[in-house]
Order: sequence, then C-alpha cells, then structure tokens
Amino acid sequence: MDPPKTLPARLYLLAYDPAKARLTARGRLGYVLRAAALAELLLGGHIEDAGGRPRAAARTPLPSDPVLAAVLDEIGQSRPRAWQHWVRRHSGAAKAAVAERLAAGGWIELQPRRVLGVVPVTRVVLREPPVLGRLGDRVRAALRATMPAASVEPRDAAMVALAAAGELSTVLPRAQRREHKQRIAELTEVTGPVAAALRKVLQQLKASAAGG
Repeated sequence: MDPPKTLPARLYLLAYDPAKARLTARGRLGYVLRAAALAELLLGGHIEDAGGRPRAAARTPLPSDPVLAAVLDEIGQSRPRAWQHWVRRHSGAAKAAVAERLAAGGWIELQPRRVLGVVPVTRVVLREPPVLGRLGDRVRAALRATMPAASVEPRDAAMVALAAAGELSTVLPRAQRREHKQRIAELTEVTGPVAAALRKVLQQLKASAAGG
C-alpha cells in the first residue's frame, strides 16, 4: 500500500511508535495536524499568505479530502486571522478527523475499548507498517540530500519542517533535530509560514504550562 497523499495523514502516521504500538505526542498532535492541513492547502494553491494571514485563493476547486475542505471552509468564512489562530482552532478534533480518514483508507484500525471497564478509549493499530518506514525514509532523505532546500519535493520538505516543529521524536529524535538544525531551518523557510506558526503555538503552550 502506498503512503497517504495528504500531509495531515502523513504526520499522523509519523507520530506513531510501532515499537510501543501507540500514538505519541498526543498533547501536541492536534496542533501538528492542523498545521499540516494548512501547509497542504498552501501547497495546493487553495490558500495564500496575505500579510501574515491565510486567505482563501479565488476560484480554486474544493479539496477532495474532507479534512482539508473543512479547514478551507473555515478560513473562507472567517475574517482574516493569523496563522497561529488556525493552528489552534479545532486542534482537539483534528486527531479524530484524520484518524477516521486513515481508518477508512486501511492504513490504521481504530479499536474502541474501556480502561478498567469504565473509561472509553480508542486503540490505534497500524495496519501497514512498511508505509510508516517509507515516510520516515523520505524525511531522512530530505534532511541528508545535498540539493538546495528549494529543490526538495515540497511535501517532503513540509514533513521535515512540521515533524521538527512538532518535536515528533518517533521520526526526528532530539539528537537528529540538533544535528540537522541548519537543514531543518532551510526546509522550514521554503515550506512557508505554517511551520513557524506551529512552533510559536507550541512554545506558548509550554510557557503557559510552566507558568501556571
């Protein structure tokens, strides 16, 4: 099976730890997926940056993916707001929406169960482990490539930028993020404003948690 095409689906899978058979970065993942949706819409020409705010592009067809279509509709119906606003908005619902798409496509299985027989939770089971390996290979190849960052396949560049900003240690451990700091900065630059907005949102969340 081929990897999913959209960035939110790819970032969701990259947050999965096959050794522990569970999803990681769960406190951050919703923000990462919202940022991934914004980056996908930007790459597809559905939105554009207008003075530090996303704006729906004129006369572009609606994305076929319902997760992307919903984000685009939100932006189109709203007054101009900063990228960070859209990274935060509905972040809690993003995980479930992307998981449902991945389950429908056969990449994962969602298994409802109850902890202690009372608390309902959903176990995520990876059905196609080789897909996760291929996505990780693309991330590492983009990091190590000698070509200019602007020549890297755009979704690969965005995967690196978002995985680094979201601190997804399953694919980019801290040591690799430090080792490839300059390359990550270059790939973040060519990805556009989304990864930087994600980083700021997560920094603000950390600061709020530390202060209170």
